[in-house]
Amino acid sequence: MRGRGWRVLAAALSGLMAVSLAGCGADGGDAEDGLTVGLLLPSRALPRWEQSDKPLIEKRVKELCAECTVVYANAENDASSQRQQMNSLITRGAAAIILDAVDPRALRSSVRAAHSAGIPVVAYDRLAEGPISGFVSFDGGEVGRLQGEALLKAMGDKADGGRIVMMNGDPASPNADWFERGALSVLRGKVRVVKAYDTLGWRTENAHSNMSAAISALGPRRIDGVLAANDAIAAGVISALKSAGVSPLPPVTGQDADLDAVRRIVRGEQYMTVYKPFRQETDAASALAVALARGNDVGAVVTTTVDSPTTDDVPAVLLSPVAVTLGTIGQTLVKDGVYTIDQICVPKLRPACERAGLTR
Repeated sequence: MRGRGWRVLAAALSGLMAVSLAGCGADGGDAEDGLTVGLLLPSRALPRWEQSDKPLIEKRVKELCAECTVVYANAENDASSQRQQMNSLITRGAAAIILDAVDPRALRSSVRAAHSAGIPVVAYDRLAEGPISGFVSFDGGEVGRLQGEALLKAMGDKADGGRIVMMNGDPASPNADWFERGALSVLRGKVRVVKAYDTLGWRTENAHSNMSAAISALGPRRIDGVLAANDAIAAGVISALKSAGVSPLPPVTGQDADLDAVRRIVRGEQYMTVYKPFRQETDAASALAVALARGNDVGAVVTTTVDSPTTDDVPAVLLSPVAVTLGTIGQTLVKDGVYTIDQICVPKLRPACERAGLTR
């Protein structure tokens, strides 16, 4: 990563007609004139994609660019489908594409094809491969560091030489390695990583299977903490621990501030999550995509540069994540309007919410 100043001019995009992604599951609608901004998200496995990122980007792009139409498609965790979605946007003349790649390596040829067609691609949330024109995400190293620091705090005396299981993300995602390296920068030399697993597809059921294997290999009383890369993985970890009769539960980390995870924190099942203020990320991606679609300079939008596996000095916006524990839910997620007290504190959780000071 480099923090030096720079100026990047996008390729001029003229004479492009905005059209929909007919035939590849898009729901963006047709545009007879103006500019099309493609939005390709990876899956429905995480609630945030459909519930937060998609509507926020659609709204912000329209605010910034009245003549722009957002054309959306979800890859359903299938790289082949996402390649088809990319190719359709390229063939029909998108002005810019916001891409959260299911598999960055598998999408590399599509990114190259977009570049050859003069269509800038903004890698969103995870770093894509190929000649991308920008990158917007949260600092993954800081995400991992926040998780590692919280886990050590929760482990107390066991943080000195204790045994932890690392439940990492999908190795196809560069974010998984980014998170892991950040966590290990804090944990290395303090705890023992007795088992480590990759979680294919970031899926809860795969995390459950991996955690069950760890419990069988280590024994239910020999796990002092679990570094779970995100909340979907944390859900599978906690389910496996409960199924094995582990009590009390060891501290478990998470990421994404999913509503179910926040409720698990209130119940005392999950120790923490990492909150990434989605509006900051969607606003930055929207601003970058609109600037590129119009052929404008993006120097006022970006804050740094990063190196991808294929491209150096990619203009980037890296945002700061926030650790959330039981005592900080109110001053972070509730204060920012992510969830209301009523959404978090369903009837069964009201006594625990009251003890935590989560009251209206």
